[in-house]
Amino acid sequence: MVALRTLLLQVAVALAGFGLSGAVAQTPKPSPPPAIAVTPNDTFGEQVTMTEKMIVYFEGSGQWDSAFETIVAALKSVYGAMEKLGAKPDGASMTIYTATDDTGFQFQAAVPVAQAPAPPPEGEIKVGKSPVGTALKFVHRGSYDEMDTTYEAIAHHLDEKKLEAKDLFVEQYVTDPVTTPDDDLVIEIYVPLKP
Repeated sequence: MVALRTLLLQVAVALAGFGLSGAVAQTPKPSPPPAIAVTPNDTFGEQVTMTEKMIVYFEGSGQWDSAFETIVAALKSVYGAMEKLGAKPDGASMTIYTATDDTGFQFQAAVPVAQAPAPPPEGEIKVGKSPVGTALKFVHRGSYDEMDTTYEAIAHHLDEKKLEAKDLFVEQYVTDPVTTPDDDLVIEIYVPLKP
């Protein structure tokens, strides 16, 4: 269930914020993180610096039960607007999750561009900048619906390292979710850290 990703990330952030790691003197050892599909070159929890990128984006909200379809539809809208404006992608598409709860999320489906399109887009498509700062990078391989396992491993990692995440995260699509079969997706997940 995709809502698990939100709940686990929120729990890990809360625990880290209170300095709780789940380890109490008389409790059993915490369970190991879940196994996720990775290749030898995949990073897991690597600290990186997110740099600012000019983005063309659609801002919206969705429900976890139809998250992938919502994101793909939003990215199609962005690509369509960029084509009309003559703007060319300058990097991988991404989803910036700006708020989440148990049932849904607010997001920006975005595509980086080298420069803001002129004239600027109208209507629901906007131009802005991507998040910046220190983040942890994780990789997910496989269908979007199977990402719960990856997010559970991320929550475990944050808890274990006693790290506090900001209230947003970014999924950058190494493979284009609009054209890639669901089982072949490769997604980099960036979890920005509080200073």
